[in-house]
Amino acid sequence: MDVINRLQNAITMVEEARGVPLSASCVLHRGELVEILEGAKNAFPSDLYLAQKILRERDEILEDARVQADQLIEHARAEVASMVAQTEIVAAARKEAKKILDEVQDEAEVQQEEIDAYVDSRLATLEVILTKTMDVVARGRDSLAGVDSKSALAQLSDKK
Repeated sequence: MDVINRLQNAITMVEEARGVPLSASCVLHRGELVEILEGAKNAFPSDLYLAQKILRERDEILEDARVQADQLIEHARAEVASMVAQTEIVAAARKEAKKILDEVQDEAEVQQEEIDAYVDSRLATLEVILTKTMDVVARGRDSLAGVDSKSALAQLSDKK
């Protein structure tokens, strides 16, 4: 900034000026100092305008940054809300899936019990058929061996 340089030159000129003996005064060249101060005075409006422009630009940059930060925060909040909703949906889906699996497991157990009962009844029927078949086979063998069922009963009654 030109104003600051000119004022610094004026201060340097005063500091380097030859002092008056036994006094705080100094000897300066009036024309040079007036010229420096006039230059500072003339440059001041343009430097002030430039400083104000820089401050306005800074304020605009800060406002843009604030708006972007607000948008980013809003976007993050929406994203978090979406994630929370998804988490709730996933939890509900898992709960429903567990419920369905439990129902299917219960149904499978009931069906397994029904199947076991059916197979047991069929095996019992087969057992009866096989027992009767074994009796027929035994009687047939006895018949082939010459043992009469009536004579076997007679022998049993004689033993008494």
